[in-house]
Amino acid sequence: MKRRDFITNTTAASTLIGLGGLSLSSCSNLGKKQITILHTNDVHSHIDTFPSSHSKFPNLGGIARRATLVEQIRNENPNTLLFDAGDIFQGTPYFNFYGGELEFKLMSKLKYDASTIGNHDFDNGINGLLAQMPHATFEMISANYDFSNTVMDGYVKPYKIYMVDGVKIGVYGLGIELDGLVTKKLYKETKYLNPYEIALDTEKQLKEEEQCDLIVCLSHLGYDYKNPERPCDTRLAQQTYHTDLIIGGHTHTFLDKPDVRTNQNGNSVLVNQVGCFGINLGRIDFYFDTDKNASANGVSITV
Repeated sequence: MKRRDFITNTTAASTLIGLGGLSLSSCSNLGKKQITILHTNDVHSHIDTFPSSHSKFPNLGGIARRATLVEQIRNENPNTLLFDAGDIFQGTPYFNFYGGELEFKLMSKLKYDASTIGNHDFDNGINGLLAQMPHATFEMISANYDFSNTVMDGYVKPYKIYMVDGVKIGVYGLGIELDGLVTKKLYKETKYLNPYEIALDTEKQLKEEEQCDLIVCLSHLGYDYKNPERPCDTRLAQQTYHTDLIIGGHTHTFLDKPDVRTNQNGNSVLVNQVGCFGINLGRIDFYFDTDKNASANGVSITV
């Protein structure tokens, strides 16, 4: 993209951030092509809608309602991708009884395109994760987990490229450090690589070698931490050069609208996370003109 103008809004508020003085009203006229990216994170095996008596999320969530919403959006715009930022497993008896099989089968029914791997996705061990892979029709993406000495070798890709309506979209994944979060015997010989270094290498490859028009990171690092030494999405965004959107997880952060950070090239990067348990569905609409200049409109939808 030669220019990135990002508009982020919710039903309650909107924010205009642009390098070229793009007006809010001109958004509909800018793009000849619209790419919609939908996303979830930290669903944690929540299949059913929360009961009406629930103290925090009464009558919210549920994969059936998410499926209906996703179908409506796909009917509105067939050029739609659906991603998850990890921690698919652990949180309800569904996982205890079925070990992740139901979660993967339902995500496949919803036609997820890809997910990255969260720390809780190792809760039945790396062999338990492998056992569920036949039920996943979507890609499992992680660039900074090295599985070469494990049974998961060959089942996880560092990135995936999607061609949608002539727009080339590169998607890569990043996972949190497992040591201290996950027992060693569960992740075994999985190697954790520095996410910042891997992100810079991967986005450069996607931009310069693969010639991607849009670059997305599926991150399970966490949104933001007080400790500056701990990798997180906000600092990742500021260190990158080519990443346009970071879809986050792990910290269960409910953002009212996508956060906008500035990267090393002085361009805007969207950082979004939609809480947990399937309560919300994130939606980012990218609009491309004939020169592949882009704007983006972001919203969090309550399911």
